[in-house]
Parts: sequence; structure tokens; C-alpha cells
Amino acid sequence: MFIAILVLFFTVVLSGFLVKLFPPNNVRWLKMALAFSGAYLFTITITHLLPDVLLSNKEPHVVGYWVLAGFFLQLILELFSHGVEHGHMHTHTHDHDTDTIPFLLLGSLFVHSFLEGSILIDQDYRDAGHMHHQGSFYSVLLGVALHHVPAAFALMSVLLSRVKNFKKAFSWLLVFAVGSPLGILVSNYLLSHEAPGGMVYTALTGLVAGNFLHISTTILFETSPEHSFNRNKLIATLLGLVLALLSDLI
Repeated sequence: MFIAILVLFFTVVLSGFLVKLFPPNNVRWLKMALAFSGAYLFTITITHLLPDVLLSNKEPHVVGYWVLAGFFLQLILELFSHGVEHGHMHTHTHDHDTDTIPFLLLGSLFVHSFLEGSILIDQDYRDAGHMHHQGSFYSVLLGVALHHVPAAFALMSVLLSRVKNFKKAFSWLLVFAVGSPLGILVSNYLLSHEAPGGMVYTALTGLVAGNFLHISTTILFETSPEHSFNRNKLIATLLGLVLALLSDLI
């Protein structure tokens, strides 16, 4: 659990520095990273998250309601985040937006990050619930970390366009960085007080599964400017799929 906290925190922190290497108007690499992470998230949702929560629950149909809730919760969050979590960058601001902090955007991304961290649960709980092997934990951890790279880059680009100061923008990026670590701590505390397959586990995992399904399908099936699925994006998508499937062999 401590490793997961460090990995997710520093993934966001280090990804924030990518704005110094890649200008926001050159996002070709970002599209490939999004396709890769989107395919990975979709695959682990189908092969890890949903099987785990369905098999550990005495009323599997309840899981479906939580998945739907997570799917549409993400739809609501994106009204405030404007799609930053899947790489959309609205860096052109009006004069009255300059030097202002987009608090609604930060708040929605914090909720998003918090929920993602909440499904990284202690191995003792997983063993008691007869869930996937230890490799599942690291598969999901890798998926969340991969997803946070383009999201942190996009958020940092938006913040820089607003405050025009790297240090100030970076300090606000930390709101996003602490979301997943806090999610890990809170969920593991709550789960330590309930039986495996209980309501907290079902709710959190179902919400995140729906969340991942929304984000990954949006990334994968968004219409490209030329209305075609280009070769590089296809390769990146297949690589993400293969890596997620290979993680089952760990």
C-alpha cells in the first residue's frame, strides 16, 4: 500500500514537469499515450475489476447499479473538468480568466483521483475475499499511474495558461497528486471494518469500474479530426491491450 501511495503521488508530480519538455500545442505523443492507457484501463476493468467485485458479492446484480452510477458520475465530473482526465486541454483563456484558479476543475479531478486510489486495497482483504492474486493489485496500480501521466500533463498545461507561473501552477497540481493516496488510505481504513465483499468494497469498485469504462471508451472511440482510426493510435491501443493481458501472467 505504501508503494502504491508513492507511485501515484510521484507519477503526477513528475508528469507535471513534462510541460517543460513538450509544448501544449504539440500533443501527438499525448494522443498515443491516451490510446495506450485507455486500452489498458478498459482491459483491466473487464479482466480484473468486474470479475473481482462480482465474484465476491452475494448479490452480483447490485454491482451493475454501482457501475452505472460510476459511469454517469464521470459524465457529471467532466462538466467541470472539461475532459482534462482524458487529455483535453483548454489553454486559451479570456482576459478575466487569467490569474484565476479553476477550482471546479481541480475539485472534479480530485474526486476522480480519490476514487481511483480507493480500489487499491490491502492484500489481506483481497485474500479474505478470494479475489485475484497479488498481480491484480499491481496491474490496477500500473493502469491508474499510466492514466495519470497524460491527465497531469493536461492539467498542468491548463493551470499554466491561467496563472502564468510554473511554481504556482505546480502547487495547485498537488491537489490532484494527493487525491489517489488519500483514496488509498480512506478506503483501506473503511474496508478494515467490514467483511470481504461488503457494501463499501462493492460501491467503490463498482463506481471506479463505471468510471474507467466511461474514460476508456471516450478515449478509444472519440472521433479523430480526420474521422479515421490512424495506424499509430491502433498500435498504441493494441500495445495497451497486450500489456494488460500479460499482467495476468505475473
